[in-house]
Amino acid sequence: MSVPILNSMSMDLKKTASNGHEEMLISQEQQAKITEVRRLIGPLSDKASVYCSDASISRYLSSRNWNVKRAAQMLKQSLKWRKEYKPEEIRWEEVADEAETGMMYRPNYHDKYGRSVLVMRPCRQNSKSTQGQVKYFVYAMENAILNLPPHQEQVVWLVDFQGFKLSDISFKVARETAYILQEYYPKRLGLAIIYNAPMIFQPFFSMVKPLLETETHNKIKFGYSNNHNTKKIMEDLFDMDNLESAFGGNGNTGFDVNKYAEGMKEDDNKKYSFWTQAKSLSSDAHNAPLDSIS
Repeated sequence: MSVPILNSMSMDLKKTASNGHEEMLISQEQQAKITEVRRLIGPLSDKASVYCSDASISRYLSSRNWNVKRAAQMLKQSLKWRKEYKPEEIRWEEVADEAETGMMYRPNYHDKYGRSVLVMRPCRQNSKSTQGQVKYFVYAMENAILNLPPHQEQVVWLVDFQGFKLSDISFKVARETAYILQEYYPKRLGLAIIYNAPMIFQPFFSMVKPLLETETHNKIKFGYSNNHNTKKIMEDLFDMDNLESAFGGNGNTGFDVNKYAEGMKEDDNKKYSFWTQAKSLSSDAHNAPLDSIS
């Protein structure tokens, strides 16, 4: 099976990386469609008003090819899910058991385009709980979005397959996370780099591929440590002094769960402060600083 391998198409990747900023430059026609989506979804709670910034609605419209009715329906489903699942209320203590081995975490660097990074290591999966794994995925995505700079909307995944075995991954978890990503976090994934995936991963990827929208599939690239073009692309995307050595950088590949927990608890407090002020902030929901919290 052919897979999308990282190669010398750096201009294509740069275009992808900048989309998070470019898509916030809204035309008059697009603004009219955003207004129409607001009309179709009707009155909103304070939290929902903050979530439904122009940039957020623009992502839903773009995900549905700027079809107002389809975008409004998608957004309504997201708001329903957020009301029931309450992703913004998940705290570190609820996911700490899933996170303790470093199977997924946000390192303290962004890529060169300001995108938050999530590092994933399937070989460190320590849980068989689908519910727990999905909950931690949602928590990690919310945290990555929380830490985006103004005018950037996307996240990069770096998936390290060192030490991987098939028992480390679950089709059910992959199916649920793909659905959540595509339906409730549209346009949030900027790039996913699958690093050093062994041949035994390919049959699993073949099963997952039909679950992926074309745009999502096109964001997934396979890279290999012994490939010159992969090295060049990583240098284009990251400060190599920050990037971990597992991905060809000069930084440390280490995970201190205690230090990480401190940072996550601080972010939980920031997130809590933001959402508890939702009522007073809702009138400013269209402002750029709020676009990162969605």
